[in-house]
Parts: sequence; C-alpha cells; structure tokens
Amino acid sequence: MDSFIGIRFKKETAKRFQTFSRTYFKSHTEAMTTMLDFFFYNEISPKEKLGPTGRTIEAKLLKRINAVIAIMRDVEKTQTKPTVAMIQSLFETEEPIKKPLIVEKKYAEEKKEVRFREIESTRFTNEERAKR
Repeated sequence: MDSFIGIRFKKETAKRFQTFSRTYFKSHTEAMTTMLDFFFYNEISPKEKLGPTGRTIEAKLLKRINAVIAIMRDVEKTQTKPTVAMIQSLFETEEPIKKPLIVEKKYAEEKKEVRFREIESTRFTNEERAKR
C-alpha cells in the first residue's frame, strides 16, 4: 500500500476540492493525479485563460446565424420573389379573354338595320355629270 503525506490547504479550498473530487472521481488521489496530468500533457498553466467558453461561442454563432437568416429573408422578399413573378409573366402565353361589348337591347336591335342606303336614282355616272 502506498503511503500518504499531509498537505496543508485552507479550509475553503480543501472543502471545494473534496466536493469536486467526490463528484468526478473515486478518490482524492485520483482527482489530483488527473488534474496534474491534464496540465502537464496539454502544456498549459492553471492560471491561463483558455479563451471563450463553449457557451459564449455558441451564443455568438447563434447571433450570426440569425443575422444571416434575416439577410436571406430580406433578399428573398425584395429580389427573388419579384424577379420570379416578372419572369413568369413574360413566359405566360395565355390569351386575354375577349368580353363582348355591353350594349343596350334597343341599340343592339337598331344596329341590325342599315342606317344609310344609297338611292339609285340620285346616283350619276361621270358621263351624266358631264352632260349637266
């Protein structure tokens, strides 16, 4: 069996370490060994900041994605849909429906008759005109 050694910690730090150790590891020794190995293998100092956390990166990404979605919706609304509508209207070959003229019945009946007729007796040829 390995021997133990006593290390002095402040009471608050020792309680924090014990709570952390019980949550993630079987023993306090295993917890301390794993933490030391992590810093040694990754060649970082425990006092260094590792940069933005996953939560802050996710929040920034979501903001940018929402901005891109807003831009795409605006482009679709102002450019794509009107352009598609104009192109479709150009390619439509449908003839407009011809509606009959709306005419009152009394005028419709009168139009069947001829309004002006040439009278044959008043019609002169060029020769007859020259004689007169």
